[in-house]
Amino acid sequence: MALSTLNLSLQFGDIPYAARHRAALPRHKVVRWIRHSLAADGEITVRIVDAEEGQRLNREFRKKDYATNVLTFDYMQSPVVMADLVLCAPVVAKEAREQGKTLQAHYAHLLVHGTLHAQGWDHETSEADAEAMEAHEIKIMHRLGFKNPY
Repeated sequence: MALSTLNLSLQFGDIPYAARHRAALPRHKVVRWIRHSLAADGEITVRIVDAEEGQRLNREFRKKDYATNVLTFDYMQSPVVMADLVLCAPVVAKEAREQGKTLQAHYAHLLVHGTLHAQGWDHETSEADAEAMEAHEIKIMHRLGFKNPY
């Protein structure tokens, strides 16, 4: 399977326990996870933020006043996927602990999930769409060497 090309900007905001998050997100792995999720070439920015920035963005763009694990801002799907993926480090760390996953495995899943959103996949439109997206995520995660994230 030929993978799409990716132009990646990986950014870290002022986050708590920054070294732990940076260690879980080596650039070469982030590139691999996203490329396996792309159906077309991509230009994607991944930004790791603190809870305050995550909550502000979620409030401003989704009208939900809490920090969430991943926000996808998709700008174009064709001929190149252009998007920003914003991951909230404290939320990701908390969820990884609660779900008994490594921090790296949870980041990988959320990057796959966000990349699929950037390409038009949506789990909130119907049960059938949710099941299709989840099945696709599981397949990608398996190809990447991870267990079923659900």
